Amino acid sequence: QWSSLHPEFSFLPRKFKIAITGAPNDRAAVKVHDIGVMAKRNAKGEVGFEIYAGGGLGRTPIVGKLVSDFVPEEDFLTFMEAILRVYNALGQRENIYKARIKILLRDLKPETFRAMVAEEFARIPRERYKLDPGIVASIGAHFAAPPFADLPAESVVLAERSAAVPEFAAWVKSNTHPHKRPGYLSAVISLKKIGAIPGDASASQMEKVADLADKFSFGEIRVTHIQNLVLAHVRKDDLFALWSELCKHDLGSSNIGKVSDIIACPGMDYCSLANARAIPVAQRLAERFAGVGKELGLEDQVGELFLNISGCINACGHHHVGHIGILGVDRRGEENYQITLGGSATNDAAIGQIVGPGFSYDDVVDAVEKILRTYLAIRAEGERFIDTWRRTGNAPFKEALYGAA
Repeated sequence: QWSSLHPEFSFLPRKFKIAITGAPNDRAAVKVHDIGVMAKRNAKGEVGFEIYAGGGLGRTPIVGKLVSDFVPEEDFLTFMEAILRVYNALGQRENIYKARIKILLRDLKPETFRAMVAEEFARIPRERYKLDPGIVASIGAHFAAPPFADLPAESVVLAERSAAVPEFAAWVKSNTHPHKRPGYLSAVISLKKIGAIPGDASASQMEKVADLADKFSFGEIRVTHIQNLVLAHVRKDDLFALWSELCKHDLGSSNIGKVSDIIACPGMDYCSLANARAIPVAQRLAERFAGVGKELGLEDQVGELFLNISGCINACGHHHVGHIGILGVDRRGEENYQITLGGSATNDAAIGQIVGPGFSYDDVVDAVEKILRTYLAIRAEGERFIDTWRRTGNAPFKEALYGAA
């Protein structure tokens, strides 16, 4: 409501994106947006916001810088306006490629930007801009908890079904998350069926998901930035019935957080800006690494790993912040795929580092397999891919791809 028709937003020189997460773990990639907000509580239990600014991907990938570690809830909009005022006053307008807040922070330096925001914040008439408790309460009323049942914390049905059906147990392990209420879980519906277009769903699948949401999750569906769907409030006793229905409609993949849970932009198949294909590369990667039947695939051996693909420098596939990122470019009329390692879009946000020269369309899947097998060979016990990379850097992966020379 604050931003709609706001004059500061009308005056912005270029696109401006705000991301907010309300969990201790960043689920919205807030540090790679123009403004990133992490809701939190202080030692007294009071609500406030940790605010970052100047993040972004595209041609100039930058992790946002901390502007304030705690803005009280009542001052939230005032502080956000102070950021916008500084940006609008000083942001470049003569060059479209530099008309972003991330460029302003880079040029000013974060400490100067923080000081200017604090000065502008102090100048704004605070009382007039404070959040009206009545408005906050009226908005909060729209997000009342659904009518949860009083359930035991553990489900006998879930335990029995998991023991009898290994495929279901694997889905529960990878595709569900704990819930605040006893007897409930949140279930992630993977839109990454092996061999299909990542993130796509047919009309009939969407209608089925809507029916399942009504039946199992109080009619609520959420969409993740990793291109999957979430049914937020599912009884543990109902999980097997939900999974069975999902499987009938090709929505029962148990690959959340694995290699085949790929973020891919439309690429050259659909986008006029792209200069390389992204979807076919994602499909080939998923098919190469997924298990067949009950046989474990390479992705099951690897475990948690985020692989992102973009078909051009605009980075709509968030390749910069993938544990493995793939950027497709045009090189003398041929598709060429550049690989980066070590990116992250969570609390420890980081931009991936280029490994070396790119690979052809035919060779890029083999290159990723070499990276994964190198990781399996050098990882310490319990290390995720990103942990191993942070310990070793690019060196062992670069040698596997290009040789010791």
